Amino acid sequence: MDFEPTTEQNMIVDSVRRFVEEECYPHENEVERRGEVPAEVAEAIRAKSIEHGFYAANMPEEIGGGGLDALTMTMVERELGRTSFALQMLVHRPSNILRACNDEQAERYLYPTIRGERIECLAMTEPGAGSDLRGMATRAEPDGDDWVINGTKHFISHADVADFTILFAATGEEEVQGRGKRKKITVFLVDHDTPGMTVRPGYNSVSHHGYHNSILEFDNCRIPGSQVLGEVHRGFDLAGTWLSASRLTVGATCIGRARRAHEMAVEWAASRKQFGQSIGRFQGIGFKLADMATEIDAAEMLCLRAAWLHDQDRMTDSDAAKAKLYASEMLARVTDECIQIFGGMGLMDELPLERFWRDARIERIWDGTSEIQRHIISRDLLRAHGG
Repeated sequence: MDFEPTTEQNMIVDSVRRFVEEECYPHENEVERRGEVPAEVAEAIRAKSIEHGFYAANMPEEIGGGGLDALTMTMVERELGRTSFALQMLVHRPSNILRACNDEQAERYLYPTIRGERIECLAMTEPGAGSDLRGMATRAEPDGDDWVINGTKHFISHADVADFTILFAATGEEEVQGRGKRKKITVFLVDHDTPGMTVRPGYNSVSHHGYHNSILEFDNCRIPGSQVLGEVHRGFDLAGTWLSASRLTVGATCIGRARRAHEMAVEWAASRKQFGQSIGRFQGIGFKLADMATEIDAAEMLCLRAAWLHDQDRMTDSDAAKAKLYASEMLARVTDECIQIFGGMGLMDELPLERFWRDARIERIWDGTSEIQRHIISRDLLRAHGG
């Protein structure tokens, strides 16, 4: 494996870094204060990201995307992760699961999403079923050529600005030998103007101000059979095929945020004088900086390795889980230590460190909790020995 960036990759990374610094950094404080991205700012960043070719960079070139491989995309995500989550997500990377669209669905959903004409959200999580996807209560029942959906989803990111939902719903049950019954899952494409579907404001989170979650309610919501994404009852397989790469996104953005926090701490430690010398000269501070640099590099190597394996069609769920687990927990440690180095100023909102610290908390929960990642990794280890 050679992780030395190519000339092209370096150019892309430099371009994204400049974009983030020039187009996103200036708006961070306002987004944090208002709890939302002003409409004119969102429109401008989205338009400029399309102009620069960053929008939908994760999608294949032959269908209108940027065509970046997973390794390069991980580097891009790292740079985007340096700014407010609400702002970085305006540089939209559509869900890979949309690549399962058939020809008709692609014309209505996939291609417009890549062009920036439509926005999707992904609805899995429910009040009574978080990590247990098959425990969902939202049901879709066939009625002639249609499906009728009833249930509730929550913690649905950016549903308030989306045009349609990629919905996971239970569509039956099957008997599993030795384990009883389990639910069959099907994926549906549901337009937000469909009667019977309601998008409500979600909860206020301490993490990622300006990036909202919503509650989706389905009350006898009727959609045609043509809205099934993939095959009926095969939604769980579809999720496994397309969604594991999202854990690389979480890991990479955590690295970007950690590097920005660390850079601030190094600069502060080099310039802040106490007892006649810079505080970085004190072993208690210098060793913290060294440990953080090591952890950040280690997390980055895990993410780059998983991305490289993904490009070779060899990445396992365990590879992605390791990257997400270590990077998200590393970010929590790094932001905490950076605040410690700054002392009281680290907790003041004049600096972005307290925001990084709060934002870090959610990374160990969404896209699979740290406990779920450990379960995936340990299961993979034990399976090799028949456990």
